Amino acid sequence: MTEFYVDVLQVRKDAFLAGEELGRYWRDHPMLDNIKAMTKESIDMEECRAIFRHFDPVLLEELEGMAAGVGISYAEAAALFSGYDVPKAEGMGCSSLLTPGYYVRNYDFTPAQYEGVFLLQQTKDVLASAGYTLQQLGRHDGVNEAGVVIGLHFVSHHSYREGVSPWLAVRMVLDQCRNAEEAVDVLKEVPHAACYNFSVGDDTGARVIVEASPGRVVVHRSDDVLGCSNHFDSTPLMDRNRKNVHVSQKRKQDMEQLVLPDQKAAFDHFRNPDSPQFFHHYREMFGTLHTFSYHYETKRILTTIARSHEVLDVQWEEWVRGTDIDTGKMRGRIIEGG
Repeated sequence: MTEFYVDVLQVRKDAFLAGEELGRYWRDHPMLDNIKAMTKESIDMEECRAIFRHFDPVLLEELEGMAAGVGISYAEAAALFSGYDVPKAEGMGCSSLLTPGYYVRNYDFTPAQYEGVFLLQQTKDVLASAGYTLQQLGRHDGVNEAGVVIGLHFVSHHSYREGVSPWLAVRMVLDQCRNAEEAVDVLKEVPHAACYNFSVGDDTGARVIVEASPGRVVVHRSDDVLGCSNHFDSTPLMDRNRKNVHVSQKRKQDMEQLVLPDQKAAFDHFRNPDSPQFFHHYREMFGTLHTFSYHYETKRILTTIARSHEVLDVQWEEWVRGTDIDTGKMRGRIIEGG
């Protein structure tokens, strides 16, 4: 058994100052070396700036602040944190269930490459958001103040190219989009680097899966309960799947057959180590690390990490209005194989 932790950070500042504060946090963080190891020493700055200016210009200011906070050049910060032109990352597993009333999701990977930060951020000129960070500037998943909720799901590295990482695409949606259709528009236009699914919902109860690959995007909408995992279902993109997708297909089918009365029941089911939605293969980079859920009507976030006794229960609308939460850290446990 191994203990692990997630820091819960709250930032309410202009973009540069927010980036500077987060940069100071990351300057001494043990995961900074991992980020350095997974990124290039330099990237095409002009292309990166052009993409940021088009989709989310406030991120340029935040990146400048991060450079100042860490104590490195802007170009170094862009290579480390921008999420642009990142070398192929290891495959990660994720399972999300979208219903008319709530969204619930497990993130599955290895703790060795998990940043362990849940960030609530309110920055001028973009929508406030709450979610788990990846490469600091990006997000695994999260929700914004308009009630748009989104998560990423790795599919494959087919046709991998220089482009935008999925975790940066998630951040752009959270910053800019006020409903699921706006999120779809962004995800159709972003120059995706790899093949990923994006599960997207909003406070109208919309349920959308965006299958995104370099060069082609397919959108699925449903009025029924909708599951999302780690494969493409659409015929035009099936050749981009990995060879063995039956486990992912079964996860999706199992989720869509669940009968769960409400958000709390679904959240408890996903975070239960005995649940078929909870995975224990951490050495194979497929173990559940966190569970995240959002309820559209009550604006309630529920989240926790693996085998934790602590549940972070956030009245999201109240936080957006200025009420901070008390929790600063979540503590969990990793048990390989069960």
